[in-house]
Amino acid sequence: MFVFNDTQMKPTVFLLTGIPGQEAMNLCISLLFFSMYVISMLGNSVILFIIKTDLSLHEPMYIFLSMLALTDLCLSISTMPTILGIFWFDSREISIDACFVQLFFIHSLSFIDSSVLLSMAFDHYIAICNPLRYASILTTPRIVRMGLAFMVRGVALIFPLPFLLKRFQYCRHNVLSHSYCLHQEVMKLACSDITVNSIYGFFVIISTVGVDSLLILLSYIMILRAVLSIASQEERFKALNTCVSHVCAVLLFYTPMIGLSIIHRFGGSSSPLVQILMGYVYLLLPPLMNPIVYSVKTKQIRARIARVFFR
Repeated sequence: MFVFNDTQMKPTVFLLTGIPGQEAMNLCISLLFFSMYVISMLGNSVILFIIKTDLSLHEPMYIFLSMLALTDLCLSISTMPTILGIFWFDSREISIDACFVQLFFIHSLSFIDSSVLLSMAFDHYIAICNPLRYASILTTPRIVRMGLAFMVRGVALIFPLPFLLKRFQYCRHNVLSHSYCLHQEVMKLACSDITVNSIYGFFVIISTVGVDSLLILLSYIMILRAVLSIASQEERFKALNTCVSHVCAVLLFYTPMIGLSIIHRFGGSSSPLVQILMGYVYLLLPPLMNPIVYSVKTKQIRARIARVFFR
């Protein structure tokens, strides 16, 4: 769908893409994605319910976990309509304004996720390296302020992007290579100079994902040093075991996100199918796996779930 603007053809919609060449499998793919959404939304909702209703879990570690579950839940909701719309109803059109709204939520929630993972690394660092001051450092008011700071950072950094994109003329083809909107994808469809968007996008990635991942790595280096200084091998194992679920969450989040960013910026010759599959992994896998990992590896959560569903 196009409308005339002066002498140029300006698209009023973008066209989303499913998985090219796999149209015959759309029903099976849609059932897979629907199952992933159901499991992720149910899992994160259960985590939130258990932490809210069990007073013994009102501790910093579980408050941060509830922040992660809430962010993952919102991220699933922001992508579900367009992804399932393509595979269920072959609904490929999305208005430009709706596309900008979706990319705002996807990117801001992703950066909030990154901030929460950093705070959880800080929580593990204090618990292992400075346990005597744990309660005095991670007080409830301080955790609330941290949560608000995460939200403000994620929203403030992404807020300019829709306005920067809206000033462009999109007079080229209007087909996106994903079934949802990302800044890197929309930016490439503009027939205007995208230098400002490219530089600002790179700055945002470095100042959020780049800084957060380096600080998480530094936290675990210091945790490892502290654990290796413990004389008892059993105590070492116990200390490291508390970090396993968080390490899994970090790898699930940062590996596909950094990989997708690299492909978008430097992987011009890479296979489109690899780019598309990496995008689905980036957005669907962490919300799906985080509740499962924490339910399996966290004794208190596991016990509470057992009491709720098997009493």
